[in-house]
Amino acid sequence: MRRRRAPRFALLALAGCLPLVVAGCPKPGCPTTPHASPARALRMHRSLTRTVTALRAEARVDQRGPEGRIRGTVLLFLERPDRVRFDAMTQLGPAAVLTSDGSAFQLLDMREDRFLQGPTCPANIGRLLGIRLGGEELTRFLLGDTPRLETDDVTMACGEEGYEITLRAEDGRTQEIVLGVREADREAPPEQQHLRLRRSELRRADGSVDWRATFDEFRVVPDPNDPEGRGVALPFEVRFVDPDTGADTLVRFRSIELLDEPVREGVFRQTPPPGVTVESVSCD
Repeated sequence: MRRRRAPRFALLALAGCLPLVVAGCPKPGCPTTPHASPARALRMHRSLTRTVTALRAEARVDQRGPEGRIRGTVLLFLERPDRVRFDAMTQLGPAAVLTSDGSAFQLLDMREDRFLQGPTCPANIGRLLGIRLGGEELTRFLLGDTPRLETDDVTMACGEEGYEITLRAEDGRTQEIVLGVREADREAPPEQQHLRLRRSELRRADGSVDWRATFDEFRVVPDPNDPEGRGVALPFEVRFVDPDTGADTLVRFRSIELLDEPVREGVFRQTPPPGVTVESVSCD
C-alpha cells in the first residue's frame, strides 16, 4: 500500500536539523541516532540480503491494467542475478509458464497453444506479469531491494517514513528511496539498525513517474546460507505501478523458501511441447 510522503518543505526543513533530532525535530519514522551518510545506509540495507542466492515461493498476483483485472496464483523461482520462472496456475494446473535464464526468454501459453521465445527484456517479461522490467531488476524488487541510479549526487533526510534518500542523475532523472527502521531499532545506533525498503520511485527529467514500487508486510524467513542460522526479512507484499502501460501489479506472497543450493539448470529454460505454435518475439 502506498504511504503518504511528507511534504517537500518539511523534508527540506528537517534536512537542516538531523543532528538535533532528539532536541527539536522528532519524527515518527526517525531513530534517535540517525545515519549521517546516505551511501552507508544504502550499503547496509543491501547487505541484509547478501546471503540470499535463490528462492522458491507461492504468491497471489492481482494485476489491474488496460485489459481489466487479472488475479491468480503464481509459483515462482528466482536465482540471482537475473534468472526467473513464473508458473501461472489454475485449479487444473499451469495455464502459462514464463522462464528466463538471463538472456533467453520463453513463454508457454497453454490457453492459446502458443510458445513465444526471444531475448530477455522488459517488454517480454511484461507479457505475463504486466511489469516491464529486466530479470535482474525484477529479482531485486521481489527480494525487497531496488535498482538504483548511478550517481554521486545523493542526499538524505529523516522523515515520517524513515530515511528518505534522493538520487539525482546527470540526465535529470531522480529516484526517491525510503528505508524504514524497525520499531525495535528506534534507540539503536546506525550500525545496528535493520533497514527495510518501503518505497522506490523513479522520475524522468520532466518530473513524470517512470515506475513506482512499494513494499510491506515484512516477515523473517529462515536463511540456510547464514552460518549463524539467522533469518532474512523479506516483503510479503510488493506493489509495482507502471504509468506508461497503466499496469498496477500487487504481489502477495503466501510462502517464501530460501534455497541453499543452485536451482537446476532446466528450471529456467523451456522447450516447446508438440502441437503448439512457436513464435519469435522481439523487444520492441
